[in-house]
Amino acid sequence: MKTGKDAKDIVLRVPLGTVAHDAETGETLGEITENGQELVVAKGGHGGKGNWHFRSPTNQTPTYASPGGNAEERLVELELKVLADVGLVGFPNAGKSTLLSVLTAAKPKIADYPFTTLVPNLGIVKHRDFQSFVIADIPGIIEGASEGRGLGIQFLRHIERNSILLLMVSVDSEKPMKEYNTLMKELEAYNPELMQKERLLALTKTDLKTEKEVEKIRKQFEKKLGAERIVTISSVTQSGLQTLRDKLWEMLNPPAEKEDWM
Repeated sequence: MKTGKDAKDIVLRVPLGTVAHDAETGETLGEITENGQELVVAKGGHGGKGNWHFRSPTNQTPTYASPGGNAEERLVELELKVLADVGLVGFPNAGKSTLLSVLTAAKPKIADYPFTTLVPNLGIVKHRDFQSFVIADIPGIIEGASEGRGLGIQFLRHIERNSILLLMVSVDSEKPMKEYNTLMKELEAYNPELMQKERLLALTKTDLKTEKEVEKIRKQFEKKLGAERIVTISSVTQSGLQTLRDKLWEMLNPPAEKEDWM
């Protein structure tokens, strides 16, 4: 005869980066960030005690028992936040999907109209000496994204899990600096903690401008950000891509501080 004690756990396998919330209260119950990690979101009830438990020398066949407790009932909402080393952040048509396709084996949809990317795409960037890191193409951000415009906050949440943000601004944009400032404004409005993340700016599509025009735009950004936080690239000609890989790898793997033996 089977009893409640014999019941098996109900286990739901989820991808890394899954966050569980109580759908009624909004309370965060936990998150899965490592392989093999388990999270209990609802416990079974405690077992009761049958009449056999209450037997004694003077009462060999007791006729009473204690009931078991009820199990937890909870409506759980699962939210996926993509785990990646580097997140590509930019306006639609900034060249994010093209860069992902060139740096990795991923095959994202690429077209010349806005919002080509409708879901996050992940790819593995191979670096020197068999090293690698994961990069994520996040759907394009527009002004008002933190308030739900465009694809809105449904994808901004994925950026929270990226170690480094690679902001991408096309040199062919009408106002590159304004575009960059809008991106920063939207990130901060969504979550001020994003401002604490390491960031690198990639000025993209340099093949569409002359060297003189690209240098002029770069100088404008250098005054604001400093030269070390800017790279100029073209996914079409692959210009600057090795420099980009090297910078991202260095940011992901900063040299260890030397110990003071004195």
